[in-house]
Formats: sequence, C-alpha cells, structure tokens
Amino acid sequence: MSDALLSSLALIEPGDLVMYHGSIETHHGLWIAVPCACGICEQLDAFGLADIRFALVDPWGERSGPHHVRRESITRSAAS
Repeated sequence: MSDALLSSLALIEPGDLVMYHGSIETHHGLWIAVPCACGICEQLDAFGLADIRFALVDPWGERSGPHHVRRESITRSAAS
C-alpha cells in the first residue's frame, strides 16, 4: 500500500469517531472529533498555523470532552 494511501486513511474528518489516547487518562476512549472552535484555536487558524486542534464530543452526550486536542492524541476508530 502506498504512503499516500496510508496517509489518506489516517485523516480525521469532522464527525469521525476517534480513540483518544492523550494526556488526560480519565478521558481515554471513544469520542467524536470536531474542529476546536475556541478563541485560541481560531486565532491559530487565522495566523495560518497548520496545527489543527480538535474538540472531542461524547457520542452518547453524557460528559464533556477535552478541547485543544492534538492530532497525535487521537486515532481514527475502525468504526468510522
């Protein structure tokens, strides 16, 4: 399989199910990834920085998820 194809498979689109494995261990598990819309992340985007951050949404709506999540802290779920 080519590197380009592998990279495209790893892309995370808004609304994808992801597994969070970042520094907040109590929040490890399944989430829905959406672009982080906080003021800090919007400013970084406005400056053209390529460091996309995500907000994580609980698929069942039971708890608040982490914000400003780095791409390296999530993996696309096989359920996506």
